[in-house]
Amino acid sequence: MNQAVAAFADEIKVEHTLFALPFAYAAMLLAARGLPPLHVIVWVTVAVLGARTAAMAANRLFDARLDARNPRTAHRGVASGRLRPAVLWWACIAGLALLAIAALNLNPLCLALLPIGAGAVMLYPLVKRWTWAVHFVLGAVDALAPLGAWIAVTGKIEPAAWLIFAAVTLWVAGFDVLYALMDRDFDMREGVRSIPARFGAGAGLRLHEILHALLIVALVLLGIASAVHPLYWLGVIFAALLLAYEFRLIARQRDVFALNAAVFNANMIFSVAFLFSTAAAVLAPHKY
Repeated sequence: MNQAVAAFADEIKVEHTLFALPFAYAAMLLAARGLPPLHVIVWVTVAVLGARTAAMAANRLFDARLDARNPRTAHRGVASGRLRPAVLWWACIAGLALLAIAALNLNPLCLALLPIGAGAVMLYPLVKRWTWAVHFVLGAVDALAPLGAWIAVTGKIEPAAWLIFAAVTLWVAGFDVLYALMDRDFDMREGVRSIPARFGAGAGLRLHEILHALLIVALVLLGIASAVHPLYWLGVIFAALLLAYEFRLIARQRDVFALNAAVFNANMIFSVAFLFSTAAAVLAPHKY
């Protein structure tokens, strides 16, 4: 039983929640200009966990045959036969149910937009079969977390909400392009669409840097639009330091697997650091 639970947790990568959830919390804080009501925090958390579980389960299900042929991913639960597909189908159903229950307990706009969110998390794994723009689709799907969190607080979509949506889209797309470098040869062989497979590894590295530079621009505009305490700008500084660190890694690290591991850890730290700097700015006693 413990092995099955461990295999399931590894399949849906529970630790990856640290990408979307901190930005969802940051969006709530900015939208509320303080602490949002407790029930909003609870239901946004449920929504993000549910959506992410459904998305990862769908990803593993739809990619099982591809994963089985790829030496890097052949060990995954469904691809290797360690997990039955039915387990992940039930995970999809449970995740979507949690998302629906959360939307029902938030506000009418959240409920009205539920079909878009549910459709996005289930369909994005298929996009790599159609277009190399898959990285931006994944970024936009992840960015639904902060956008949805903003709507959960305000009941409407404000300009600043689009800015944090854009920031997360650029951020996730940037490191997903880098991630795709690990499978470039396999993707070219199998006809899987990605920017490195279509335009080359060098183009993928440059685009990663450009997208994360644009992330900083989006965060600057978000700070201006939100007019919060100067402590917010610590988060922008963290983003700039992240970019500088990634530039250094890309210049020195030739092993794309080691490069991705280092970038993954750095980005996870950044998301948490941005949440803390945003919380400090919003909850500071004196606003500017």
